[in-house]
Amino acid sequence: MVILTLNCGSSSAKYQVYDWDNKDVLATGVVERVTQAGSCITHNPKGKDEFYLESDCPTHKEAIELIINAITDKNHGVIESMSVIGAVGHRVLHGGDKFTKSVKVTPEVLETFRSVIGLGPLHMPANIMGIEAAQKVLPEVPHVAVMDTAWHQTMPASSFMYAIPQEWYTKYAARRYGFHGTSFLYTAKRASVLLGKEPKDTNIIIAHIGNGASMCAVKNGCGFDTSMGITPLEGLVMGTRTGDMDPALAFYIMRETGMSAAEMDTAMNKKSGLLGITEKYTDRRDVEKAMREGDEKAKLAMDMECYRLKKYFGSYMAALDGNVDAIVFTAGVGEFSPYIRENCLKGLENLGIKIDPAKNAMARTRNAETLISADDSKIKIFVIPTDEELVMTEDAYAIMNGTYDVHTNFTYSFQSKDYVNKARAEGLKKDLEKNPALANILALK
Repeated sequence: MVILTLNCGSSSAKYQVYDWDNKDVLATGVVERVTQAGSCITHNPKGKDEFYLESDCPTHKEAIELIINAITDKNHGVIESMSVIGAVGHRVLHGGDKFTKSVKVTPEVLETFRSVIGLGPLHMPANIMGIEAAQKVLPEVPHVAVMDTAWHQTMPASSFMYAIPQEWYTKYAARRYGFHGTSFLYTAKRASVLLGKEPKDTNIIIAHIGNGASMCAVKNGCGFDTSMGITPLEGLVMGTRTGDMDPALAFYIMRETGMSAAEMDTAMNKKSGLLGITEKYTDRRDVEKAMREGDEKAKLAMDMECYRLKKYFGSYMAALDGNVDAIVFTAGVGEFSPYIRENCLKGLENLGIKIDPAKNAMARTRNAETLISADDSKIKIFVIPTDEELVMTEDAYAIMNGTYDVHTNFTYSFQSKDYVNKARAEGLKKDLEKNPALANILALK
């Protein structure tokens, strides 16, 4: 049986095809520029050449059809027909406070998603359209919604409430929700494996650093606090988002410039962060390269990002009463930027966090979990490549099979120390051929 997972953004549709019986990824890909001119698909089937095609996708329905054509094609497809697909998992940004775990999509669930569009206006319409489009193309299989916010529903009120008029919370659901929950779930469970502990006995701090970035304090295996808020705007310095700032700054600039609320929303979400500071770059690789070439704005951007991360590490150490087993870095930047990892932890040695510069410099792979802390570090420091698609796949299968439950009562395959990601294992062999010393920092040997 095959599980298809979909992640529909406002102008894209990412997908993965997973062979459940053989526990193997058959294909991944993305349709870009959905609803825009120049729509195209990039399809990566296992054991075959990458396939690229330009095709108009005025809506997500055409994008889903394009994906189906790609995965069933005689030449570059990976399945004979859609009849082998047993379930479809959908990534959904926001479930409000209505869901504590993934759910089978029903008309009532879709209506709930529509009711929280205001909490995620940039992402939720696309998420809903993607689900509806997939349901039209695959009406006979169960569709499962996996929400970024569900993981964070274990936060206590002292973590998720804002100091605002209570009516804003009771009438408009204004509170901290948090995002990147699927990534935090995966990396938290894997960290417990690497530590040789049960999740309920594990306290960790996870930094998910990509273009969007957030952190999570995990207490006894559950989300305790997180840096993003009612939307993904709050918290860390990001590619184009401000992160934490005085809310009155927006009012001040609006009065001075005459900007509308919509224009301010766009400026804070799409024109700020690293882009706002450097006036050129959003990609950390570009920022770091420019910094090394003497660009002062790029240097400032890197300093600000690392300092913000450092402040959150310190605050979450306090939130967890100093009882922290490990620091975890994940997502594109967290997995591939030794500079950011080292500089955001610099000076925290007195808290028991000591990075090994040589190990850190070597840890640049998506194919293995690595240990980059110094031998005498009280707190371990891991780099754990995330796998949100696997969480979505396992949730979808379990819901279809009637065995699913909230994560504290459910065991994922990757919670076993013997778990192997076949694609990553093959990739690691190639990594080790290029750099045999990488074997010395593998978290599991």
